[in-house]
Amino acid sequence: MTERPLFYALLKTAQKRVERWVEAEAAQIEGVTAAQAGLVLFLGRSDGAAIGDAAEALDVAPSAMTGLVDRMTRAGYVERRPDPTDGRGQRLYLTEQGWSARERAVALLDDLNQRMSDGLSAEDATIVARWLEAVAGKFSREDLTHD
Repeated sequence: MTERPLFYALLKTAQKRVERWVEAEAAQIEGVTAAQAGLVLFLGRSDGAAIGDAAEALDVAPSAMTGLVDRMTRAGYVERRPDPTDGRGQRLYLTEQGWSARERAVALLDDLNQRMSDGLSAEDATIVARWLEAVAGKFSREDLTHD
């Protein structure tokens, strides 16, 4: 009988190594962290998003997102504007500097995807992506909250 691979250990090791690589590469984007690169990538697709939507998309706690947005606002990458439909809400927009950082983050992501898919056929890459999506779906935030 063949033992199954230790998926958790493999995922954890791969995640940590990829995170270290991304942090090192993201630092070359005018000192942007990986988390900040994630936000500029998200806002590049959803400029004007609510803070809560950005937090959900990046899978971070709203309080952590508020701190991230504060740092990015001070650094000149993001600006807050009042939400026209919610008097208490705010929307996030990339500044010119934020759009520039996004362009460099897209290049970093392209490089990362190329490195991660080296040696994989298109079919294998599709299978890996489908498996990772399935795993993520099985452990969603909603599944982790207990009534």
